[in-house]
Amino acid sequence: MNDHRISRRSFLAAVGIAGAAAALTACGGAASSTAASVASSAAASSQAAQSVELIVFAAASLTETLTAIGETYSAENPGVTFRFNFDSSGTLKTQIQEGADCDLFISAGQKQMDQLDIMASADVNKDRLDFVDSDTRVDLLENKVVLCVPEGSDKGIDSFDALAEHLKAQDILFCMGNSDVPVGQYTQKILAYYDLDEEALAAAGVITYGSNVKEVTTQITEASVDAGVVYCTDAFSAGLTPVDEATKEMCGQVIYPAAVLKAAPNAEAAKEFLAYLQTDHAATVFEGVGFSAV
Repeated sequence: MNDHRISRRSFLAAVGIAGAAAALTACGGAASSTAASVASSAAASSQAAQSVELIVFAAASLTETLTAIGETYSAENPGVTFRFNFDSSGTLKTQIQEGADCDLFISAGQKQMDQLDIMASADVNKDRLDFVDSDTRVDLLENKVVLCVPEGSDKGIDSFDALAEHLKAQDILFCMGNSDVPVGQYTQKILAYYDLDEEALAAAGVITYGSNVKEVTTQITEASVDAGVVYCTDAFSAGLTPVDEATKEMCGQVIYPAAVLKAAPNAEAAKEFLAYLQTDHAATVFEGVGFSAV
């Protein structure tokens, strides 16, 4: 009779071989699963690296041109999209100060940028705010302040000199930007140049205000006022023909600074876009509506 009993040594050896085989199979499956997971993660990371939404806070006067440039940039750089926030520079500055996500800030005046830049004078940045990456800050564009009247106006307002005379006579309704808006601040300088008392004129009902330059432009085009001060770029976009242009002596230069923020969610991509805004291609678009290089 054959003895089918298996010795303890043979049994343990068999179990050891089976266990090793099972372990190898399990390890192979785990390795395969891990490799698949890593590959999937790498693909997702690659896709994320190629897709970025740049958050750009820009002065309202840049609405049309920056939107057009953004579309071209996205076409040339697949995966890059934009979330634009256009408003008065003062409003944008406040939103940034209160913690709004922003990659790139383009102001219509130096004051609003200075108030966020620790490198600026303490006379301007009184709260010593430190939001701007000063190494990226550039003076990007120059604009012009112009006087516009509604189409078909018969008030005889054909120059800033004429505007000043009508304001003194208090026989017109004039529109300007609020005091926290760059275009409003430039207009205040023009009024001071002509020794006009803004507060007294406003109290007399001669002056009305817009919260940003687009609102001022709208009031002119709708003929709800007799005259208003805007940027030449906004006049161009609205189809208005300026009747006069302010000189440097009247209100200084209109410079648009730009900078990437220190807390920018997409700092490197923002720096690349800011560099693009300084190229000849972008300059052609800006110049087409009245901006000029600094």
